[in-house]
Amino acid sequence: MSRSRLEQLISRSRLEQLKPPTLVALLVRCMRVGLILCLIASIALALCSAFSSQSHWFPLLDRNRTRSAISISSPTTTDVDSEPPTNISHILFSIGSSVHTWRDRSRYAETWWDRNTTRGYVWLDAKPENLTNVAAYIPYRVSGNWTRFKYSHSQSAVRIARVVVDSFNLRLPNVRWFVMGDDDTVFFPHNLVSVLSRYDHNRMYYIGGNSESVEQDVMHAYDMAFGGGGFAISYKLAARLAELMDGCLDRYYNMYGSDQRVWACVSETGVPLTKLGGFHQFDIRGDPYGVLAAHPLAPLLSLHHIDALAPIFPNQTHLDSIKSLVHAYRVDPPRIIQQSVCYDRRRKWTVSISWGYTLQLYPSMVSALDLRRPLQTFKTWRSWADGPFTFNTRPVSSNPCERPITYFLEHVKDGKSGNTLTTYKRFGHKERECNRTDYHHAMAMQRIVVLSRKMDPQYWTKEQAPRRQCSEIKNRASLRGGTMMIRIRRCRPSESITI
Repeated sequence: MSRSRLEQLISRSRLEQLKPPTLVALLVRCMRVGLILCLIASIALALCSAFSSQSHWFPLLDRNRTRSAISISSPTTTDVDSEPPTNISHILFSIGSSVHTWRDRSRYAETWWDRNTTRGYVWLDAKPENLTNVAAYIPYRVSGNWTRFKYSHSQSAVRIARVVVDSFNLRLPNVRWFVMGDDDTVFFPHNLVSVLSRYDHNRMYYIGGNSESVEQDVMHAYDMAFGGGGFAISYKLAARLAELMDGCLDRYYNMYGSDQRVWACVSETGVPLTKLGGFHQFDIRGDPYGVLAAHPLAPLLSLHHIDALAPIFPNQTHLDSIKSLVHAYRVDPPRIIQQSVCYDRRRKWTVSISWGYTLQLYPSMVSALDLRRPLQTFKTWRSWADGPFTFNTRPVSSNPCERPITYFLEHVKDGKSGNTLTTYKRFGHKERECNRTDYHHAMAMQRIVVLSRKMDPQYWTKEQAPRRQCSEIKNRASLRGGTMMIRIRRCRPSESITI
């Protein structure tokens, strides 16, 4: 190659180097610079996050996270965990009555009403002319503004349905629950406190029970709380009913009872009935013994229709019977009429205890499954028929040798160190007795003494998986003096109530 040609090539290469860079080259350079800057920014952000409890880079994101955390930890407008547990002072009892009926029926309210702790009123249709017709320590109020509503059956039902609104409008402090009942309803307040403590009063709750007679549930409603058994309404639901009730009463003027009207108005809020087994409407006729001797695994909350049934204790008046039961209840409220079963396998005896009420001794081996079903000592409410009921029953045998020997509470003693001692005395039926020798041996037991520890007062509040307690005969080796001694205790984990 000539010298001149070489000089030309060198000159051209220098000229190309002096040309401005192309667009592609510029983009490549920018990307390199951008990647370097992103890397530096990422390192800086990581270091800042590591040494700072709150991000200052994304304050909006932090605010959203805080709101989300609040909504998860506090599902209601009130922090329930910061409130004290529900106690008797948080319940306002509202009893629907009249001047005409309260004089006699107030006797039942006086058995369970504690003048020092119970809050509430009996709502009357007029001011009593004679104050001796009013229970001395149960305050009364006169219903107002109730005659203006339409009705087709009973005007008093309109008034009593509106009692929940009248009670709410009193605006009494620290009320969480409104408990409604009839003037012949017997409540067991300590147990009510235990079960209502399970629920948040800042939410809408409608809590109660059905009728025992299917015919009554069909006629009225299965998802309605029957008023005689009592029902509870949370404060928040009561506030909503106070806004709706007057319009509801006119919309449902053709309904029969006060409880039906309340149920209809609650239905408009979209709140369902929360059913609890301890409310007893007692829409039955005859003797309630079978139900009370085999109570479901639930606390006793209420009884109703006392005067329409046989006295629950033999040889006692209706009122004295309730006094006897309430006396035992006050000694150990959670345990009242809770069932426990044990066996004497050598003698082939079965014992079923309904604590604080009755005891049954069978001179035969009867399964716990059968004993859970109440003896049908009663009939349906309206038709006086043998059923159907909303629970299974077993017939009372016509053969006296297949019937239990029954004992009723004679004494209850509140012992030391949290123990209780109850004594049950044999009740002699006037009916024909069994002539079998083994039956007569069992009949020799004149009294049965039951020892137990008091149940945890909060058992029905915190126990998510309740279990019947076990029992055992302590002196089975020698039943001298016609007395049997039984101890009720917690079942061991591997223990079963087996024949």
